[in-house]
Amino acid sequence: MAKIKIKSAVEVEQMRQAGAIVAWVLQQLAQEIKPGITTLYLDSIADKLIREKGALPVFVGYRGYRHATCLSVNEQVVHGIPGQRVLQVGDIIGVDVGSKINGYCGDTAVTFAVGEISKKAQQLIRTTKEALRAGIKQARVGNHLGDISAAIYRVAKSNGYSVVEDLYGHGIGADLHEEPLVPNFGQPGEGPLLKEGMTLAIEPMLNEGGSKIKTLADGWTVVTQDKGLSCHFEHTILIAGLGPEILTKTN
Repeated sequence: MAKIKIKSAVEVEQMRQAGAIVAWVLQQLAQEIKPGITTLYLDSIADKLIREKGALPVFVGYRGYRHATCLSVNEQVVHGIPGQRVLQVGDIIGVDVGSKINGYCGDTAVTFAVGEISKKAQQLIRTTKEALRAGIKQARVGNHLGDISAAIYRVAKSNGYSVVEDLYGHGIGADLHEEPLVPNFGQPGEGPLLKEGMTLAIEPMLNEGGSKIKTLADGWTVVTQDKGLSCHFEHTILIAGLGPEILTKTN
């Protein structure tokens, strides 16, 4: 495994800026999400807002991707491509957004309700948020990466959901994806030791049905094989001396 990068105080400050931008963009997008709009409309707003802050939408150009956001609706797990899809009442939409400023990245995601949603969709969103909180709580100096993974898995399983096992969170810094991979399943006390200055993108992906996924013909959009709902939340966090600091936290 490649070495996990430890960030300097200067690097962390740049990441705070990148994180604050994507957190703010998500706040703005939350006010725009309603039945009748297209996913491409949301993406165009995000692109404009990121650039207005002097940052770059880091997803644009990543492995040939062309958009500022990934927008994943209902059974879409992650990497949904913005387009002419019109949001309907009862949909849920995962909004994943990244920025880069002064050479450093921030990456965050929230799953939103479109109008009134079902009780089962509400519960899935609540549980995925809880799983993210549980994972972040374990992101402490002296713990192991497996402590984060196990905490996410425990919340999912205890509420009757499966976790996606073929996709992972990741290290983040000057590059959008760095070492280590951060699975949403694992054993406490296993994996790399967590050290002050590490920065991770922790991102639980929970399914109401089975854990199996597949990628559509567009080469990006990942969906549940059984077409059940999926939910995605993500924060960029710093492992700090006093405990985890969320770099993409909204005020």
